[in-house]
Formats: sequence, C-alpha cells, structure tokens
Amino acid sequence: MNKSISSDFLNIMNERGFIHQITDKDKLDQELFTNTMSGYIGFDCTAPSLHVGSLIQIMMLRWFQKTGHKPIILMGGGTTKIGDPSGKDSARPVLSSKAIEKNQKSIKTIFEKFLKFGFSRNEAIMVNNSEWLDKLEYISFLRDFGSSFSINKLINLESVKQRLNRKQNLSFLEFNYSLLQAFDFLHLFKKYDCKIQMGGSDQWGNIVTGVDLIRKKMFKQSFGLTSPLLTTSSGSKMGKTANGAVWLNKKQLSDWDFWQYWRNTEDLDVIKFLKLFTEIPITEINKLAQLKGAEINHAKIILANEVTKLCRSEEVAEKISKSASKIFNKILSDEALPTINILNHEISFIDALKSLNFLKTNGEARRLIRGNGAKINDIVVSDEDYILKVDDFKNGKVKISSGKKRHGLLICS
Repeated sequence: MNKSISSDFLNIMNERGFIHQITDKDKLDQELFTNTMSGYIGFDCTAPSLHVGSLIQIMMLRWFQKTGHKPIILMGGGTTKIGDPSGKDSARPVLSSKAIEKNQKSIKTIFEKFLKFGFSRNEAIMVNNSEWLDKLEYISFLRDFGSSFSINKLINLESVKQRLNRKQNLSFLEFNYSLLQAFDFLHLFKKYDCKIQMGGSDQWGNIVTGVDLIRKKMFKQSFGLTSPLLTTSSGSKMGKTANGAVWLNKKQLSDWDFWQYWRNTEDLDVIKFLKLFTEIPITEINKLAQLKGAEINHAKIILANEVTKLCRSEEVAEKISKSASKIFNKILSDEALPTINILNHEISFIDALKSLNFLKTNGEARRLIRGNGAKINDIVVSDEDYILKVDDFKNGKVKISSGKKRHGLLICS
C-alpha cells in the first residue's frame, strides 16, 4: 500500500500491519477522512469465549472507535445455527438456541473491556443477527435476493473451493452461510448506515459478496477490509497451543496461563505482535526492535503485560509480572499462580502434574519426570512413582513445575 493515506484509521491499520485486502482503498480513505463511519465485524457464538485468534479483529474495532468511528459488533446468533465453512474441514456441531444465547452473554464481557458502549455518535453497539435472520421466510428470501447471487461466484469462494478441492463434504446448509452474511451487511447498511465490514482474510469472499449485494439492491457503495490470517513464525496457527485454545475469558483460561502465552512468544513474532495487540506507539516499538539475544525477553514481558492489561486488567498484569519475576529468581510463587485445591496431601507426582493441566496422560508425565523436567518446590524429582508428603507442603502449599515456564500451586485444605 502506498503512503498517500489521509484518514487516521487507515494510517494506523497500515503502519501496524492490520491490512490484507481492501475494496476501493482510495474511496474508503476519503470517506473515513471526511465522515464518521459505522463499521462492523461479525462473531459467531460457538463457545463461551473468543480466543486470541479473534483478538486482531477486536483491536481493529478498538482503533476504529479511537479514531472517531462507530463500531458495530454483530453476534451471529442466527448464523451460528448454520456454521461458517471458512477454514473448516467439516461442519460444526449445531448448537441449541439456549446455548448460543448463553455464549453470547459471556462473549459480550470481552468487548466491554475494549470498547465504550452507548448510542452516541461513535459509541459501540452490539446486535444479534438472529433478530432478522430467524424471521426470514425462505421462499420470500429466494424471490427477493436469489437472483442477486451467482452460483459461479459462490463455488469459487476460497472457503468453498478448498473444501471441494479436498473432496470434503460441504452441506447445502453451510453453502448458505455466505448468502446470510451478505444479507447481514445489507441489513446493517439499511438500519445503521453501516458502510464497511471488516474481518480476517478468510472472510474476504463473504465480505465481497455483501458489498456486491448492497450495490445491486441499494445502488450504493460499501467497503470491505480484511486483516492477514496470522500464524506464528514457526508456522503454527495463532491462538493454538499443545494444551488447546488460548481463550480471552478468565473462566476458560487462567490469568497466569494467558500472560505466559504472550511471554513465550517466539523471538521473530514479538515486534509484529506488539504492533497488532498493544497500543504502544510505533516509535517505542521500533526501539524495542533493536534488542538482540536475551534482551528480547524484555520486549516479551512488555508484550505480555500490555496484552494482559487490555484483556484482563492492569492489576492482573502487574500482579502476574511480579510473580513471574519472583519465580525467575527462585522465590516461592504467590497467589498469582494457577492453583488447585486438593483434599489429601498424598497425591502422586503424576496426578499433581495432570491436575494442573500441564500434561494430559500418564505417559507424558512419566517422560517429563524421566527427563528431569518436573520439579517440586523448584527441586527436580526424577522418581516417576513419587507420592507427595506432608513435608512437601509449606503453609499448606506446594509448587509444581513443568519445564522452566509452567508453574502452579496445589493447596491442601
């Protein structure tokens, strides 16, 4: 992208690495420069929390609001009943309406940390597409909108083409997802004058389908903007670890594990993640980019603290950062560590490791212990059959460690 950008929002998106594709960049830039725009991103309600793979979209909405524009969070209460085929090898399980509603309430708590909600000029609103999609009459929908969608274009959408090329089943139910997402954009355009839809790069085809529908039905222009689909420098998908997804909500992932995920960022990803997931000025990030060798750990701690401040709280970030520093200096950890309450002091070392979710199977635990990678109160224990004793507990607590970076407390009540 060239440097002739007038609007604050696109300038920030460009310099921090958020932009993958844009429809009519120059016209969108002019609209953003001269007017307060409404823009939306959709999130399906498939779980009680979003994970860090969605954080780039949440940050886009945050910057959108901070530069004077109105963010709309579209909760997919309706589309969740179908399932987006984008990036999927198979259909998602169909959730009940009650489960979807429960997930939506839980997810809203995430956005309240990032956005200011209300009904003034640029305050955020949250809407649910079940409000209009549940009322659609199928024959009427086909009559009014069916001719606006080209089967030729739909089967060439990347999400559809990939599934077909791999000869994996794509149900007609999922095939309709793009039509309903386009209808969402049209509805928001009519009701809220929403002129831009944003999302990950896997949503490009769905977004362009909506832009095209608005042009055909309203004879007006709308816009699409996508962010790159992030992978780590080692090629793994953003937000996935050996122990599962990195959830944004505390109920799904402890504050300690959340902070540690960012602290353990690969060296080559630190600067990129500082630009995308924090609000540290670019000038300061460029200074951190000069760090070499072990000094990069300083940038990783800053990254972990800043993201934790946004997603959890400043108090949580400060507490965990201090606790991590104590652990590094071999001081017994405090209450910031993840904890598990047990009823009996006599728990096997293997069960202790598994109870803290460091490992899932006995075999994994035995291999870790044999390799001298497991510790009790910072002391390596190589006995696979070790049973914890009363003496291991100090003030009712025992510290269990898996490797150098994963620690937790067992508390015997």
